[in-house]
Amino acid sequence: MGPGNLSWASAAERPEWLAGPVAAVAAGLGDRVRVAEIDPEVADTAAFCERYGVGMDESANCVIVAARRGGEVRYAACLVLATMRADVNGVVRRHLEARKASFAPQADAVRLTGMEYGGITPLGLPDDWPVLVDEAVAAHPDVVIGSGLRRSKVAIPGAVLAGLKTAEVLALAN
Repeated sequence: MGPGNLSWASAAERPEWLAGPVAAVAAGLGDRVRVAEIDPEVADTAAFCERYGVGMDESANCVIVAARRGGEVRYAACLVLATMRADVNGVVRRHLEARKASFAPQADAVRLTGMEYGGITPLGLPDDWPVLVDEAVAAHPDVVIGSGLRRSKVAIPGAVLAGLKTAEVLALAN
């Protein structure tokens, strides 16, 4: 059971539907993480939601931010509902104590996460990256996020995302 008209399975039963780093984390979260296979051509949020009957307010986007200060670049993930946008230049930049914050270049995000672009998710990111979770995501009973691959999606309670080791819950959206 899960959002939309997808066939959801326990991530433990279908680890091949997850990127390697995601599968490693999902294994420790048990049945709270479910996965569904999708058409990779509709992995982008709006197309996915339309095709599979998932509300934009049931889906969350994960963006990788590069925060710069004094020649140093630090990375973080921001997770907001698909109906919202992360305030990267305000809330995120200030929280990360950066002089400048911007979306990480696609090639860097893919290389550093070991995930496919369009499937990047907060599960399985490098241990030193903060995961900034918008409070609306944290409060969500069952949100759909990427799986690390474009050919599947994950359904997970927002509270589980808020409880990740490096997660911080903030009012991220503007």
